Amino acid sequence: MTAAGSAARGGTGGAAGAALAVAAAHGGRTGLLPQLLVGLLCAGYTTGASLGWGSAELALIMGDFGLSAASVAATVSALLYARRVAGPHRPAWLLFGFSSAMLALGNGIWGWYEVVLREPVPQTSAADVCFLLFAPPAIIGLLVLAKRPVTKAGWVCLGLDTWLIGGSLLTLSWILALAQATRSDGPSTARIAVSLAYPLLDIVLVSMVLALHFRRSAVNRAAVNTALAALALTVLCDALFTSPLLRAHYRSGQILDAGWFAGAMLMAFAPWAGTHVHPPRRPGGATRKSVGSLTALTPYLAAAVCTLAILYNIIKGQRCDRVVLITGATVVLALMVRQGIMLLDNISLTQELAQKENHFRSLVQGSSDVIMIAAPSGVLRYVSPAAQGVYGNDPEQMIGTELAAHIHPDDLGRVLHEVRRFLAAPPSEEPVTRIECRIRSGRGRGKERKRAGADDAADGTDGASGTDRTRDSKGAKGPRGGIEDWLHVESTVNRYQGGLIFNSRDVTERVRLQAQLQHNASHDPLTDLPNRALFTERVGRALAGRRASDGRAAVLYVDLDGFKAVNDTSGHQAGDDLLVQAARRLQDALRAGDTAARLGGDEFAALITGQDGSDPGVRESHVREIADRLRSVLSAPYRVDGGEVSVGASIGIAFAEPGATPTEVMRNADLAMYRAKQGGKGQVELFAPQMQADAVRRTELAGRVRRALDDGEFTLLHQPVVELSGGRISGVEAQARWRSSQGIAFTPAEFPRAAEDPDRSLEAGRWVLEQAVRQAAIRYGAGHRIPVTVRLSARRVPESDVEALLRRHDLPPGGLILELPGADPHLAPDELERRLGALRRLGVRIALGGFGDGHGALGALRTLPVDVVKLDRSFTEGVVESGRLRTITGGLLRIATDLGIRTVADGLDRPEQVQTLRELGCLHGLGMAFSGPLDEHRLRGSLGRGHYPVPAETPREQVTARPLPLPGRRSNAETPVPPA
Repeated sequence: MTAAGSAARGGTGGAAGAALAVAAAHGGRTGLLPQLLVGLLCAGYTTGASLGWGSAELALIMGDFGLSAASVAATVSALLYARRVAGPHRPAWLLFGFSSAMLALGNGIWGWYEVVLREPVPQTSAADVCFLLFAPPAIIGLLVLAKRPVTKAGWVCLGLDTWLIGGSLLTLSWILALAQATRSDGPSTARIAVSLAYPLLDIVLVSMVLALHFRRSAVNRAAVNTALAALALTVLCDALFTSPLLRAHYRSGQILDAGWFAGAMLMAFAPWAGTHVHPPRRPGGATRKSVGSLTALTPYLAAAVCTLAILYNIIKGQRCDRVVLITGATVVLALMVRQGIMLLDNISLTQELAQKENHFRSLVQGSSDVIMIAAPSGVLRYVSPAAQGVYGNDPEQMIGTELAAHIHPDDLGRVLHEVRRFLAAPPSEEPVTRIECRIRSGRGRGKERKRAGADDAADGTDGASGTDRTRDSKGAKGPRGGIEDWLHVESTVNRYQGGLIFNSRDVTERVRLQAQLQHNASHDPLTDLPNRALFTERVGRALAGRRASDGRAAVLYVDLDGFKAVNDTSGHQAGDDLLVQAARRLQDALRAGDTAARLGGDEFAALITGQDGSDPGVRESHVREIADRLRSVLSAPYRVDGGEVSVGASIGIAFAEPGATPTEVMRNADLAMYRAKQGGKGQVELFAPQMQADAVRRTELAGRVRRALDDGEFTLLHQPVVELSGGRISGVEAQARWRSSQGIAFTPAEFPRAAEDPDRSLEAGRWVLEQAVRQAAIRYGAGHRIPVTVRLSARRVPESDVEALLRRHDLPPGGLILELPGADPHLAPDELERRLGALRRLGVRIALGGFGDGHGALGALRTLPVDVVKLDRSFTEGVVESGRLRTITGGLLRIATDLGIRTVADGLDRPEQVQTLRELGCLHGLGMAFSGPLDEHRLRGSLGRGHYPVPAETPREQVTARPLPLPGRRSNAETPVPPA
């Protein structure tokens, strides 16, 4: 019955220990439940032992088999943990498991005698052997867990420390209890050996616990601490059990067994107590310092305990036996040896420290960086010799001065704020910081003004004026007068004994380079004016910072008229010189608070701010006055390449409306400038909302032209050119028509407005030329060898394209006449003459359209290779009614005839016009008096007839006296196009 009960109790305790181990193993980290389970078991056992378990039999069971079950739980837990983990600490837990197994076996044998056999335990039994085998595995396990010394001297010191602690405890224990225990156990040598083995092994174990407590590894520290606590509690209970006073009255199941039970349960819990991760501790903290102090004092405290024990024995009048004397002597000897080793070690460390200090001093003195140590008060306590080369200041003179006295006043507040923030931050989170500031330099002060622009950009300053002139940000008087010289310094700051260490380097060149790069990124490289990006930023800043009392900001777009001609005739270098002079004039003409910028090419812009916002009319008048001044200044002659050149300026003005963005304001100014150029150039135009609507319409028309070209909505008509003398068809003029999908057909006057996009116009012009040449080649093949006239700008069709086109369609060069619409402002006269000369050398004839309309056409006759002139319709419309106009027209025709140039009159819509121009000497003409534009089918019919009837001569009196009715159609009216 008793044996069965004991087995049941032991099985319950073992199952509880195994469950604890398994729960902790599956949890991966110790939670509250395992700790509560250990606490409840220990509290329950302690309560039962305090109350005597209710009966003597149950007390024996719990005192023997209960302790055995707890040790079994520790054994199972340690073995399970050793099986689960791998690493250098695995053998330690196997040894702890074996040690706990010995305790379980010893308590089981003890219970076998007391509970099962119901007889006293023998003086020396197998239980004693098991109990004695508990300490050695535990000691070896502690050595495995401890941080091993790395030198032989360390191992010797570890052994000496262990003996100092163990010898002192042995001396104290011998004087207090062991000597009396050996005398009371009788003459049995075995019994004396067993009696002494228990305390001696416990003393060795306690010595190892104390010696290794300060050398434990940082890995799984909680588990190691729990194991040390379990072993210490077990040894304490063994020491109390060894005492003759307690041993004489000991019975199983008493309160002393609660200590052993708690030690076993702690050992069961120990492997799983350290699986959670503690936050790392900063080395050098208060805990580490106190632990280091205790580690150094432990051997001396142990020797002091030994000395006090011997003194106590002498004071009590007892005789010191040989054990006390020998033990005390060995303790003193061990202390002396340890002190000698420590002395040699200190000498070696001192030499190594001196060597490292010399090495560090050499590094500091040879470093190109300046190292400064500042006290908590801000006073410099150390300045490295590099300060002489970097700062130009004597480091000895800097020591003792305040660091703030060397920092630029504009940077001092920022530096102090960063230092306070750094010192307030936890060192573990922010061990170092970086600070950039300017430090006073003791070198020459003449370099200051050279570095002003770089420092301005580095400090983030941005000139308010449009001229963007850099100012001298360092032009501050120093304490001794004169301009101070400052260096840009980057410092790495560390904490040091309450103060700070500054590791500083000169980054002035880097700051200057960054400032130059930043300046180049935001300024035009030629004129040094702000570029489009910076100008847009300043416009946005002006719009965002505008108050109601500031009035509206205005943006002016400026385009130089005729600049391309200067560039083409005088060269790009001359054009660059002109742009630089124009930029300088623009800067000088603006006020200090305004901004001038170059947007690209010959386009400039100006931002006008700070206007009086009281009256919109006054504001507009003021801005117009500024624009007129700019136009006048920019239109003045320029000295370029040893001569004078002149260009004009077209200016568009746009005011910033409420809620407008910088992009919108700049777009409006661009539209106004475009309208100024359309109005004859050299004009100032104010933006109106209608301009935006016109731009949208032009964009839509350009898109429609692009789609029409892709969808084949264009068709080509031809209007016959007739000899005025006999009516013979001498040529045809190609005219494009655009028949849109909505049924709308654009006339020649409307088509250019629909194709104002340069890319679309060029593409449409090439299409007209391609179709005209192709159809003319077909007519040539059919026997109708008459030339076709194509109205096209010379700059849009290179001569190489014309030659390839003629060769591809096999059209003789004489079958093509290219008509120039007039002077081309985008093409230099020399280039135009070269292109026309190349075309004439191919055999292509050149016609000059709009003859007589302005001075350009007459001037072109002097320089350009022209074969045909086309009299402008402004002359033909009133030539019948106006005698003055008839005289002028006759003079123009005589000039062309004298130069050997063929003449063609445009817009002959009435017979009277045909007769009058024929009388004035015009040879050819086209208009509704003969035929309108014809499609290919009707043109073939006209060519088959070969001529048109011409009106007979009418007496002059009848022509002038009778009013002439206006025709219903004009030459540019649309001729119905047959379905395709």
